[in-house]
Amino acid sequence: MTPNSPSTYPGERLGLPQTGPGSLAPMGRRLGALMIDWLISYGLAALALRFGVFSEHTLATAVLGVWFVLGVVSVRLFGFTPGQLALGLQVVTVDGRGAVGVVRAVVRGALVGMVVPALFTDWDGRGMQDRLTATAVVRR
Repeated sequence: MTPNSPSTYPGERLGLPQTGPGSLAPMGRRLGALMIDWLISYGLAALALRFGVFSEHTLATAVLGVWFVLGVVSVRLFGFTPGQLALGLQVVTVDGRGAVGVVRAVVRGALVGMVVPALFTDWDGRGMQDRLTATAVVRR
């Protein structure tokens, strides 16, 4: 396959298999994982609110902060967030550099948190956060 030739399936240009473990995760499963992560973050922020760590006025910001920290730490340490674990997904690098580092995890989290960059996808279905950090969300 040459760089200019069209790929026959999403992930082929990245060297990923068409189906099974290691293939690109479908959008529905990625959104499901994101929703699970948001619910966990909301629960943790509500728990912190109950103990007086946050006020009711800052709850929305606290949820975003908890979600961001949860995502960065878990992707860096394990390669997946709790929601991705539940749905059998993981974040991998596509440039062969091994595990997702702290900088990549922070950039991915910030871009996903802004929502709009994640909506712009390429042929492979990867959002801006994955293209800029040379990562992909795949099936485990």
